[in-house]
Amino acid sequence: MSIPFVRTFEFEYGVAAQLSPMVQRVIADNPGPFTYTGTGVFIIGSQSVCVIDPGPTTPEHMAAIDRVLEGRSVSHVLVTHHHVDHSPLAKPLAEKHGCKVYGFGLQPVPPQDGEVRLEAGDDLTFKPDVEIRNGHIIKGDGWTMEAIHTPGHTSNHLCYALHEENTLFSGDHIMGWSTSVVSPPDGHMGDYLNSLNTVLDRDFDIIRPTHGPAITEVRPFVQAYIDHRIARENQILGALDSGLDTISDIVARLYKDVDKRLHPAAAHSVLSHMIHLRETGRVSADGLDGLRQNYQLA
Repeated sequence: MSIPFVRTFEFEYGVAAQLSPMVQRVIADNPGPFTYTGTGVFIIGSQSVCVIDPGPTTPEHMAAIDRVLEGRSVSHVLVTHHHVDHSPLAKPLAEKHGCKVYGFGLQPVPPQDGEVRLEAGDDLTFKPDVEIRNGHIIKGDGWTMEAIHTPGHTSNHLCYALHEENTLFSGDHIMGWSTSVVSPPDGHMGDYLNSLNTVLDRDFDIIRPTHGPAITEVRPFVQAYIDHRIARENQILGALDSGLDTISDIVARLYKDVDKRLHPAAAHSVLSHMIHLRETGRVSADGLDGLRQNYQLA
């Protein structure tokens, strides 16, 4: 199933771009296979602002954020999830401006094989000052933000909806340039599919991911994301039916045209699909789920 990815956009590292009357973005110079062009930091409001996913604590990026915020105050720092390309600058920025960090909190289940799961990795020091959950409303100077719990990429992932512009800041839950990694045991494919449907039902006018350009054709894009996951499950079932029974062999077939640096992450997504297929009675295995387990059709 083809997803209408949006990959081209104009930007300059460390320089604020005015995206809408209420939204600016500064992109950190940390490009990579999991961050695309880098972490996009969103600034909401005018004088007293909210900052979403402040990004890494590199000196260049911290200086760029300080330049953009000069003469303004930060009333809230919001974090979508605890990866090191999203959350490390949250605490220093909040302390500098005398405000608090908002987020879901750490994931309840530690990740497995973290050294190969994500290039970005986990910020295990992250702890929000204020733990929030689905439906939490945060009000600031002329803006209203709603937290939407969207587990899947991580169990503690939050998206934020800006009511005044019917905009979703989607973190890594939905990205315009690529699919999102869903890595067990913290990531869960069943939860991810449910979260995608939650976003679909909200009918947002625009989605602004942390990495890459905005998604403006929202409904068909999110539907394509869902259809892609369903198609991937059917491909996995087909691979099992053809005699492949290991995740490594299935990844080699299904992702043969994908950058091999992404294959370890793809293996975790396939494992997440396999767990979901097993939970829904379509796949079986003799032991515990894992990257080295052998699977077969139920």
